[in-house]
Amino acid sequence: MKFNKKNISNIVFAIVLVLFFIPNTRGMMQIFLTRIFSFSPGIVEVDERTQVASYNWKLHGVNTTSINFDTAKDKVVLINYWATWCPPCIAEMPSLQKLYNDYKDKVVFLFVTTDDDPELHKFMNNKNYDFPVYRSLSELPKPFVNNPIPQTYIISKKGDIVIDKTNAANWNSSKVRETIDRLLLE
Repeated sequence: MKFNKKNISNIVFAIVLVLFFIPNTRGMMQIFLTRIFSFSPGIVEVDERTQVASYNWKLHGVNTTSINFDTAKDKVVLINYWATWCPPCIAEMPSLQKLYNDYKDKVVFLFVTTDDDPELHKFMNNKNYDFPVYRSLSELPKPFVNNPIPQTYIISKKGDIVIDKTNAANWNSSKVRETIDRLLLE
């Protein structure tokens, strides 16, 4: 059999397809492909932005201090709903960790999950993630939703939802960084 570009691409496609049917590799393949096809999230048009209705939201700190969301009022905030079992969540986590590393002293980061402690701590340790993880202790403020996941919001100091993204994205993009830098100056 002669190997040309068409044959090689067919073989690669067949291998990728087979890997999706093997339970042990399915999740890794989903994560890999999600990372490849994750782009920077879109910015909500100014006239279409909604505001945070209430800052009264109690959050239990899993690996950090528990807080009430009202401490984030008048600050730039990133809220990410995620889970350790969610391939799109796992796919976007490296970009969120990089963003957190650079903005943790300027932006309030709230990574909200419902995962149990053993799985959560194992995941965080294995991936060397150190962003703050919370569990909601009270009803979510409107207009936030946490289903489907991942769901991520970036909120201005005035409480406007500037980015509202469902599914994985590249959060370490220049577009997101420029948006955050602009919001920090407002």
